[in-house]
Amino acid sequence: MIQRIWTGHRSVVIGVSGLALVAIAAAGLLVVVRPGGTGQASATPSATPGATESAIASPLLPNLLTPLPSPSDAPSASATPGPDWVYSDLDGALAPPDLAHRLPMAIMVDDNRAARPQSGFSSASIVYQAPADGGEDRYVMVFQEGTATDIGPVRSARPYFVYWAAEYKALYGHFGGDVKALQQVIPANLNNIYNMDDLKGGSCPYHRIATRAMPHNAYTNSAALITCVKKMGYPATYQNLPVRTFKDDSPPSQRPATQSIWVPYRTGLVSYIFDQATDSYLRLVGGHYQTDPANGQQVKARNVIVLFQSVTTDSVTEPGHNRPVVANVGTGKAIVFLEGQAIVGTWKKASNTALTRLYDSSGAEIPLVRGEIFIQSVPIGTAVTYKAG
Repeated sequence: MIQRIWTGHRSVVIGVSGLALVAIAAAGLLVVVRPGGTGQASATPSATPGATESAIASPLLPNLLTPLPSPSDAPSASATPGPDWVYSDLDGALAPPDLAHRLPMAIMVDDNRAARPQSGFSSASIVYQAPADGGEDRYVMVFQEGTATDIGPVRSARPYFVYWAAEYKALYGHFGGDVKALQQVIPANLNNIYNMDDLKGGSCPYHRIATRAMPHNAYTNSAALITCVKKMGYPATYQNLPVRTFKDDSPPSQRPATQSIWVPYRTGLVSYIFDQATDSYLRLVGGHYQTDPANGQQVKARNVIVLFQSVTTDSVTEPGHNRPVVANVGTGKAIVFLEGQAIVGTWKKASNTALTRLYDSSGAEIPLVRGEIFIQSVPIGTAVTYKAG
């Protein structure tokens, strides 16, 4: 079996025999790394029938050798577009006109094990996952055309998540935050986000549930958020910012049968299985399909984007705390997964408020498939892995 490991620095091809790893130069797939370039790895298929492409993360090797469930085992749901539907700003999906241009709402969501399963995933337009304090990670779910009856557990702000929310001039929902986010980043970006901090007079949309312990029990929902947007005098619609480029689905005959992706985090392995029939990736956490308890739907992505970003720590701004710093402004390596394909390229975010854009090895912007986008920010050197076929 031929394996590919991508760490954000380079692509390596290895052979796998049991748990032993042996570097190879051929045997079905030739990988060429261009030093000094974008880090794009090009592959020349072998003439041997049945050769496949894949990758493994060595710290999680036993998990990755365990077959993932079949996509047919996952629950599904679909909606039929109406004749007057238009394209949404954030994810390019068709939606009723009153929803397609709604003000984006970016809500911080917990990923502590006690917080799972979280609510709201299946209704978000864009979901970011990135490292957070104590070796954990955290999400920000960005909602536009989707409506969620539950979102949470809601947690605190971090500076790099504020910068992602600023890309869309979104409402930014959170429960407090670290010192840098609350005292420096949010005040400096009040023209770029619409702040709704429960701990600073913004408790309007939030409530606590009795079935979970604090701090993993703060929730909100789309209806409450929309009501509070109006109450706070925030705009109801998208503020005419730049948008990404989108494309329609390719014909089913042009899509591969499947593709598997593994993205390791300290708190568990996130994986995706491509479903040819729906042109979507079914999301798994810890090897189990992720179901949104808000509506019972399988969590899916139409696009999975991995951003390799520098992660350091700041122990100076807030003495007694070693806060993570994700460098999400600038440029770096990226992998864009869509329609069962992997495009290795580059991400660029020119400023704190600029839209993160994605480019292939030729410098052309990568058009995304219309629909939900999952953005996985991982430290440079993380062994993000994938298998086609």
